[in-house]
Amino acid sequence: MQLFNFIQSKTNLPSKGIENTVQLLNEDCTIPFISRYRKEQTGNLNEVEIGEIVKFKSQFEELEKRKVTILKALEEQEVLTAELKQKIEATTDLTVLEDIYLPFKKKRKTKAETARKNGLEPLAKMIMSQRVNDLEYTASKYINKEVETIETALEGARFIIAEWINERTDIRNNVRYQFNKFASITTKVVKDKINEEKAQKFKDYFEWSERLNSIPSHRLLAILRAEKEGFIRLKVEIDNERALSKIKDRIIHSNSNCSQQLSMAIEDAYKRLLMPSLSNEAISNAKQKADDSAIQVFAKNLKQLLLGAPLGEKTILAIDPGFRTGCKVVCLNAQGGLEYNETLYPHAPKNDARGAMKKISSLVDAYKIEAIAIGNGTASRETEQLIRKMRFNKDVEVFVVSEAGASIYSASKIARDEFPNYDVTVRGAVSIGRRLADPLAELVKIDAKSIGVGQYQHDVDQAKLKTSLDTVVESCVNSVGVNINTASVSLLSYVSGIGPKLAENIIKYRDENGAFTSRNDIKKVARLGNKAFEQGAGFLRIKNPNNPLDDSAVHPESYVIVEKMAKDEGCTVADLIGNKELLQKIKLEKYCTKTVGILTLKDILSELDKPGLDPREKAKVFTFNQNIRTITDLHEGQLLPGIVNNITNFGCFVDLGIKESGLIHISNLSDSFVSDVSSVVSLHQQIIVKVLEVDSVRKRIQLSLVK
Repeated sequence: MQLFNFIQSKTNLPSKGIENTVQLLNEDCTIPFISRYRKEQTGNLNEVEIGEIVKFKSQFEELEKRKVTILKALEEQEVLTAELKQKIEATTDLTVLEDIYLPFKKKRKTKAETARKNGLEPLAKMIMSQRVNDLEYTASKYINKEVETIETALEGARFIIAEWINERTDIRNNVRYQFNKFASITTKVVKDKINEEKAQKFKDYFEWSERLNSIPSHRLLAILRAEKEGFIRLKVEIDNERALSKIKDRIIHSNSNCSQQLSMAIEDAYKRLLMPSLSNEAISNAKQKADDSAIQVFAKNLKQLLLGAPLGEKTILAIDPGFRTGCKVVCLNAQGGLEYNETLYPHAPKNDARGAMKKISSLVDAYKIEAIAIGNGTASRETEQLIRKMRFNKDVEVFVVSEAGASIYSASKIARDEFPNYDVTVRGAVSIGRRLADPLAELVKIDAKSIGVGQYQHDVDQAKLKTSLDTVVESCVNSVGVNINTASVSLLSYVSGIGPKLAENIIKYRDENGAFTSRNDIKKVARLGNKAFEQGAGFLRIKNPNNPLDDSAVHPESYVIVEKMAKDEGCTVADLIGNKELLQKIKLEKYCTKTVGILTLKDILSELDKPGLDPREKAKVFTFNQNIRTITDLHEGQLLPGIVNNITNFGCFVDLGIKESGLIHISNLSDSFVSDVSSVVSLHQQIIVKVLEVDSVRKRIQLSLVK
């Protein structure tokens, strides 16, 4: 099967779009570039659709690679027939391919292999034929030095037959179907672990049974983690009698001594070979689906987090709160540069609230602070209350900012390189302040797994998780655009076509030559060739440039089109930008070429209308209920403000301003049925919730969403 047919069978996307997208991918074009600047070629495929093409292209290439390996192995064994070769080449599924190859696979020493060496394969064939009248007499002919009795001969023959049964594609598919359709996953607690404290979080699964094909992903991952940590044992089971009966119906066609031997061989094949292999395959497939589901939720959450509302270029005083170790306070300029840092001790045990308030007030005046960012960890509520008591000489907005992953950043090489002369506490406070100014620019510096917006991120396929999250980060960075004169290496490395090495070269050029004044200057960066420029230029911004298009998403390859539009309208390019009246007069059909069509021209016009528009909302001030300090202050029926801080398949968690987050189960998100939590709430959304239940002992809070 050709690559294009394979992808189309998996996606149902138009064949022309698939062919052109694959060609662009083979030319080292990135997903953001293709979806944004090559709409005519792809037929306006979006990033998700192009991502699907990338995924199935990779699957096809993996399948073809495996076919080559298998065909080579069969040729070396001199067993490759024209029919077998055709069968392998026509296969479009990796599992089916492995089933075809199974009989020819080199095996470690098996019972069947030993029996063959002892000359028992002819006896096995005779038993399979079910035409032997006197089986004992026939078996006696195979007694030798290695096979001392008739029973030993029959047992050896059964081992060979069991292997044949295990290798039959039709039988494997039948048993596989039963696992896919009817398998149950059953768990039992390991008795000597039942009272361990760590085991209690898995208490629900100490004795559990559920259909494998309908178990929610979060539950399967929890069960697999409990098994991995040794608290439970699990089995994947089907109706063994039904499975055996179906195999016997396929093989046994007589009622003789041979049929009795076949029945024994079938039971051995099922118990020793088929059952372990296919039950493992079933749990592996279920785990793969659970991984995909968990990764999908993680990716959605990460996207929402990265595209969180930025405050913008403001002077910020950031506080990483604490009790005994004090509150780390930093002052940042509008570009995020560190101007000042100090540790204050407003809370117990020192209780120097007056001194802290006086110092913060003076810092706000001295550094012309426009906003205060407070980390949401230990002592956050107490620090927020302290700040809100203060009266400043000007309006200063106060925000509580998520600290998730800040400690990871503060101890990282990136942080050490940025602030070599400061300790981790100062770096952590800087990260909190910068997150308020621009969440995307700061969060790209942290391993996405450490940001805390998913579940079981350490249990899922790590390679698949990394690929998915990297794709999300790349998509977010390129959808927003990057100021090349202020961006960090981390941020630049996610720009289409750039990568870590070129990002370092850009920073080096900037340090040595000063700010870039035009997009053309980017070509002067070492090792940044025409391809990298083509892929990345449209996503890089130059603020206050000579050519206004350099601060827009219009690609340099389209500048000539915009210049022609301006000339035709008798104005300059600058006159066109933001001028709705002029833009509405433009007849796009005049500017169509072989490579540039209406889709691209509409994008250009939209960008000229609002150049460099940031797709993100603006940051909003939020205040928790000041009377709620701990879980003991909660009671049923309360209506409280909260912020969604995590989304899962079974609901969302809400920050109420206390140590414990509350859970809105998916059933409590709406009066009507909800299939996708993300369709109702988004990460960091400010909402009102109702307290349904408080379990102070288990530290659990059940909530419902108030419309």
